[in-house]
Amino acid sequence: MTADVSDWGRLPAGFLAPGPPSFLDFLTRHVPEALPARLTAPTGAGAGGRAAHIPHGTTIVTATYADGVLIAGDRRITQGNMIAHRDAEKVVAADEFSAVGISGTVGIAVEMVRLFQLELEHYEKVEGVSLSLVGKVNRLTAMVRGNLSLAMQGLAVIPLFAGYDTGAGRGRIYSFDVAGSPHEEREFAATGSGSPFARGALKKLYRPDMSADDITTAAVQALYDAADEDTATGGPDLTRKYYPLIMLITENGVRTLDAEESAAVARAVVDQRARRPDGPTAGPL
Repeated sequence: MTADVSDWGRLPAGFLAPGPPSFLDFLTRHVPEALPARLTAPTGAGAGGRAAHIPHGTTIVTATYADGVLIAGDRRITQGNMIAHRDAEKVVAADEFSAVGISGTVGIAVEMVRLFQLELEHYEKVEGVSLSLVGKVNRLTAMVRGNLSLAMQGLAVIPLFAGYDTGAGRGRIYSFDVAGSPHEEREFAATGSGSPFARGALKKLYRPDMSADDITTAAVQALYDAADEDTATGGPDLTRKYYPLIMLITENGVRTLDAEESAAVARAVVDQRARRPDGPTAGPL
């Protein structure tokens, strides 16, 4: 839809027509070609075809704790059996009280997250209030579901969504399947190729009502275990100074740990693994 500059710059009719406060619906009606799901997969794409050589991202972990919810990710992006990027940012703030971690096809995932950010901002500007946490989940569900045809061709996007529910006064976690169905996770969750190992580590280390420091260390331990077993997951890179990206979401909003904070946690974990390669075990019952 091009801008109408003939009559003193009047906006096109689509901008002035009444409709739901959804930027996604607006694009669907007026500029459907701008949607990530309208992309066409290359001929021969599939799990074992060209899609295997498109950049993919893993691994994301998230967990609730005493003050809210944490979401963290490793920094590696792979392209087939090659490392495409070592310092990618796969955890992104969606708005003031929520964040998304992406795994799967990076290009589509990035566009989906950008559209999700616009969707939340557009709703708040039109309605004057933020979407509820469940409302945000529903909007992200629609986007993941809209990518189903590409997902069936090997170009899947599987996000993890974490946010602070200001109404309930607690952090909440939602995972998604490839068809977009959301599932609320009660304590912790992981996605990506390293997720089985990260989830296993959290299963042993997690305790309800952990402090921010304790849950941050547990998340880095989980990502370390994932990198220890999964070649697509990158561990802390002390030489290049690439460390996990970690966000804490509380009643005060989203806070991203700075480079020094992430480095301190990562170095402590690496030092501990030098003494005990298999990592910590669960405490006494």
